[in-house]
Amino acid sequence: HRKMEGRIDQFITQLKRRQIEGSFPVAKETADILRMAISKMKFSTLAELLQEMKKIGKRLVDANPLEFGIGNTVRRIMFICREEYNNFSNKEAAKEPAMFLTGDDSEEESLASDNIREFKAAILTSITELIDELQNLYRNISDQAIEHIHTNEVIMTFGASKTVEEFLKAAAKKRKFEVVVPESAPSLRGQRMAQTLSQAGIETTVISDASIFAIMARVNKVIVGTHAVMANGGLIAPSGTHMTALAAKHHTVPVVVCTGLYKLTPMFPHDQDTFNDLNSPSQILNFEDADTLEHTHVTNPTFDYVPPELISLYVTNFGGHNPSYVYRLLSEYYNPEDYNFD
Repeated sequence: HRKMEGRIDQFITQLKRRQIEGSFPVAKETADILRMAISKMKFSTLAELLQEMKKIGKRLVDANPLEFGIGNTVRRIMFICREEYNNFSNKEAAKEPAMFLTGDDSEEESLASDNIREFKAAILTSITELIDELQNLYRNISDQAIEHIHTNEVIMTFGASKTVEEFLKAAAKKRKFEVVVPESAPSLRGQRMAQTLSQAGIETTVISDASIFAIMARVNKVIVGTHAVMANGGLIAPSGTHMTALAAKHHTVPVVVCTGLYKLTPMFPHDQDTFNDLNSPSQILNFEDADTLEHTHVTNPTFDYVPPELISLYVTNFGGHNPSYVYRLLSEYYNPEDYNFD
């Protein structure tokens, strides 16, 4: 138990210090921690198990609320627990119909110790499958690349998404196309993305962010990654994605988002500031110049909110979906009772 607490505390420290960032590493570590916690946890009812998981989930989410992968993974595993419990109850009810209640009270019903062992083993197996699904998602998304990218197309991407990188590399094995990458100032992640793609033999052009609108007229498709997919089908994505999507809309260029479904978040954004973080202004303006710019405010946001009407298609590890279909995916992935950890 002490070992588990130590691991949770270490993860919380890493989150607070931003030593671990990015949806994938955060989601995987959360799944590993919950698998370990459930294997050591003592409980007699489903309600007790879910309560303990909510407590762990709240501690992790509070450490960095903008890493949506944490909350999503906790909710997904709570959904798995409920699903396994229902399967288990149905099996037991078939053996002894009078022994098992159905309905709202069943979560409070105590399980025999043999049943708990069996129930726990089923949950741990499902969590292992979830971790395997996370590890294979790049391949599952990349397998769909040749359906979306055709010969001699000009593709624009933005930022440096690992999912998009693998997607483009997979398409390049079968198709010859050109990629245009804005440099994504001030982080310049676009330059790093361009370097990686050109090393993979893809013809790549780096442009300044100010040229996005001008170049968009020559582009056939915009393919981007995302930090999170919100409940209304919109995106929380790296700063600059909204501008790219607006330029694409003006030129009627389709915007395709490559994402694993673990980024699906049951929260509604209201504006650009709801789920955002501000980076240091020194990335944009040197501190030496601050004295001469006394009345100047410098904002350097981390993310953009991109509304669903600017998105054409989501390519996920379970196929392509329209933004309007996200609400259905939410009901297949999470239980509404688990949306809030308070």
